[in-house]
Amino acid sequence: MATITQAMELGSGEVTIRGWVHRERKSNQFAFLVVRDSTNIIQCIVEKEKISPQMWDDATKRATIEASVIITGIVRPEKRAPSGYEIAVSALEIVGDSHEFPITKDQSPEFLLDKRHLWLRSRKLSAIMKVRSTVMGAIHDYFRRNGYFEWNPPIFTPNACEGGATLFEVKYFNEKVYLTQSWQLYAEAAIFALEKIYCIAPCFRAERSKTSRHLAEFWMAEVEGAWLGLHDMTALAEGLITSIIAQVIAQNSDELAFLGQDIEKLRRITGPFHRMTYGEVLKFLKENDGMDIEFGKDLRTIEEDALMKHFDKPVIVTNYPKEIMAFYKPEDPQMPGTALCFDMLAPEGYGEIIGGSQRETDIGKLKEYLTKQGEKSENYEWYFDTRRYGSVPHAGFGMGVERIIAWICKLDNIKDAIPFPRTMLRKNP
Repeated sequence: MATITQAMELGSGEVTIRGWVHRERKSNQFAFLVVRDSTNIIQCIVEKEKISPQMWDDATKRATIEASVIITGIVRPEKRAPSGYEIAVSALEIVGDSHEFPITKDQSPEFLLDKRHLWLRSRKLSAIMKVRSTVMGAIHDYFRRNGYFEWNPPIFTPNACEGGATLFEVKYFNEKVYLTQSWQLYAEAAIFALEKIYCIAPCFRAERSKTSRHLAEFWMAEVEGAWLGLHDMTALAEGLITSIIAQVIAQNSDELAFLGQDIEKLRRITGPFHRMTYGEVLKFLKENDGMDIEFGKDLRTIEEDALMKHFDKPVIVTNYPKEIMAFYKPEDPQMPGTALCFDMLAPEGYGEIIGGSQRETDIGKLKEYLTKQGEKSENYEWYFDTRRYGSVPHAGFGMGVERIIAWICKLDNIKDAIPFPRTMLRKNP
C-alpha cells in the first residue's frame, strides 16, 4: 500500500493506493476518478473492457464524491492529469459508500462553516491544517532549543487577566469560575521554580466582535522568563517568528503555493524587525498618512493597517500609554506615562500577532491599577504572594497561533486557521 505521493514518486509500475473520491467523470467506456489522500490527489482511469463487470458497476454507480476506495493499477506520468500522474486501474474496491455529498461549488462561507465537519476534507483546509501542524511543532522546537520548559496552566481560573468584560463565566460545582484568558498569572508563579517556561494552550475571550480577526476560543503560545526585560522579550519574539516561517517554508512549500502565498516574500522576513515607540507611530502616521491621533488612544485596526502598508515584515511597537494597559504592565521610568510593553504587528492587514511586557513587581502599584480597572484586589492575594517572597524582574508575551497561521497562509478570515471556529455567532458544529 502506498500513499498517493509515494505512488507518484515511484513514477511507473503497479501500485495500490487508498483514499476518497475527490472528483469523478464517467462515460460509457471510461470512468475518471480523481482520488485524494492526506498527501495529494491523483487521476485514476477505469476502462470498462479491462476490469470485471462488478468493478465497472462499482466505478460507475458507487464511486461517487467522497466514497472511500482502494485502487490497484499501473502508475504513469500524464501531463494532462491534475497532479501530473495517473493510474490505469486494474482493481477497484469500494470501502465506504458516500451518499450525495452536500458540498458543491460556489457555496457560501456560512454554509461551509455549517458543514465544517465535511469541509475539513477540502484541499484548502487540509493545506492549512498541515501548515498549522508545522507551526505548532516549530513553536515547541524554538522554545526548547532556547532552554524553556513546557508548563501547563489551568483552564478554569478564579480571576481575570485581561479584564473582566471578556470573561466567560462557568458553573463550577456550587460556585462560578471563568475560562482562562491567558496563562500569565499562573506562569508568573512558576518562573520562581523553572525560570524559563512556555506553553501552547487554548484561551477564551468573550469579545463581542464579528471581525475577520477575532475568535472566542483560540490557541495561544505564551512564554514567561525570570530575570528578563522588555528588550529580551522583543528579541525572543522576533526569533520565534523567523523560526516559524523558516520551518513552514521548509516543510510546506507545496501547501503555501496551493494557498497562493508568495514563498519568496516569506523568505525575506528575517530579523531585525523595525522597532517604534507608540509615540513614534503617532508621529509617523501624521507625517505619512495625515492621521492625527490623540496620545492615549489605543491603536485601532485602521491605524495598524495604515502603519503596516509602509512595511513588508513585522513591526514591533513599544511603550503604549500606561493608562490603557493591563494592570500588570509597569510604567517605564525612562518614558513616564508609558508602559514597558510591546505589540508585534504583521504586514498586509493581519494586525497584532504578539503582545507582551515586563511585569509589575510592586504590590502597591498592582493594587492601585486593579482598583482603577474595577477589580477587587483581595481576589489576587495569591498572585501578590509571588511578589512577597523573593520577587525578581521578569517578562513574557503571548502569540495568537491562529493569527500567525492566517498571515502565513494568506487567509481572508481567521476562522479558516482553526479546525472548528468558535465566535460570537457560532458554536456549532
